[in-house]
Amino acid sequence: MTSQSTLPKAGSGQTSPDGHGSGLQAGLKNRHLSMIAIGGVIGAGLFVGSSTGIATAGPGILLSYALVGTLVVLVMRMLGEMSAANPTSGSFSAHADRALGSWAGFSIGWLYWFFWVVVLAVEATAGAKILSGWVPAVPQWGWALIVMLVLTATNLISVGSYGEFEFWFAGIKVVAIGAFIVVGLLAIFGVLPGVHTDQASFGNLTDHGGFLPHGPGSILTGVLLVVFSFMGSEIATLAAGESEDPQRAVTKSTNSIIWRIGVFYLGSILVVVSLIPWDDKAVTDKGSYVAALDSLGIAHAGQIMNFIVLTSVLSCLNSGLYTASRMAFSLGGRGDAPKAFARTTSRGVPRTAILVSVAFGFVAVFFNYKFPDTVFLFLVNSSGAVALFVWLAICFSQLRMRRIIQREAPEKLVVKMWLYPYLTWAAAALIVFVLGYMLTDTEHDGRETVLLSLLVAAVVLVIAFVKQKLDRDRRAAAAEPAGAAEEVSAG
Repeated sequence: MTSQSTLPKAGSGQTSPDGHGSGLQAGLKNRHLSMIAIGGVIGAGLFVGSSTGIATAGPGILLSYALVGTLVVLVMRMLGEMSAANPTSGSFSAHADRALGSWAGFSIGWLYWFFWVVVLAVEATAGAKILSGWVPAVPQWGWALIVMLVLTATNLISVGSYGEFEFWFAGIKVVAIGAFIVVGLLAIFGVLPGVHTDQASFGNLTDHGGFLPHGPGSILTGVLLVVFSFMGSEIATLAAGESEDPQRAVTKSTNSIIWRIGVFYLGSILVVVSLIPWDDKAVTDKGSYVAALDSLGIAHAGQIMNFIVLTSVLSCLNSGLYTASRMAFSLGGRGDAPKAFARTTSRGVPRTAILVSVAFGFVAVFFNYKFPDTVFLFLVNSSGAVALFVWLAICFSQLRMRRIIQREAPEKLVVKMWLYPYLTWAAAALIVFVLGYMLTDTEHDGRETVLLSLLVAAVVLVIAFVKQKLDRDRRAAAAEPAGAAEEVSAG
């Protein structure tokens, strides 16, 4: 997994550098990859966080989702171009290593790993809260422990068991949102059997203060609130390295990203803000999706949505542990983490990488229960802007990697970024603009999130450059005796 002078063959496999195990194996089936790609863009944040965005921007939140969705489509197109040419479990971290230098691969890889181990704690706590409401006999920390242990065991068995669990988790999310959109549209058009509501209408988009009741500036504020719910769309490119046909898997997931975001995000949010007025108190009191279901008189709407949110939480946990462990595996293979991280079992499972990742997840869960307003709040805020850092790294990596692929293996450009390099630069500029706008946001902790994330990124960068210098000095020292020996031999 070190930087190479030529592009490796797609699907050539990734072996353990020290001979332990047999490397990662192609244990994910096409149906697993398809559902991981579809479900990857549907995070729990869509169900939980959308109510704040709607209350802040009104129906204009649709433009916020459309803006971020467009950015994600562009970034995923860039990532798809690089990953189709070189599928790897390190994905954008490995591409950054090759295109920008080992410091970039090291930094973005560890930041991404840090982001996901913190997410493990957030999602485990969210899932435990729902489960303890159903079965209060088990304390909330007990449910968090149970959930983490079950999904850790799933990931330790084989990549196929991860894929199977994610197939069903993602399937439930997809079916639930699909049903919600269909039922909602039938109600809006007044043809839903047994339901008579005067509230449901596309008129809700403009009847309560206009489409932008808080002005155009609320679109950008909405962007800050929804951007992080899109994190996870890149998981399919990491998982593709363990599929039978990585290039096909990456190409398929990249090409389908537009309709996935269009249907699941824009489609479902359009239904929500059409079923009920955006300023209805129920939107913030109950949550946007629960309020929408309640408006149709659907019994037990809150419990139905709790089940869907729990499924999304478990899906996020499952994929988060998988993603963190594969990034750790890639870092270990490139010498940016202990070599033990790159060892695999006979089933192709990077056991050490999984256990280390989940251990940090458990530590974060502990901080969430013992120090929620200090240590854990710092962890959450300091990892909050990592998604934007990752997307920015993908942009700059693609600018360099396109030239490398064209020079060394042009036949591997099966997925191409549109209007290269202009759209790449435009996407990078938009990401920088969003980061800059976050610095002006004090109401929703945007400034604190960016500043703390930049602090952590700066620390990781310093470590990366120090490591790079030490590696360079070590290579130079190793080369000197060889050079001296050649002089003696020539003499």
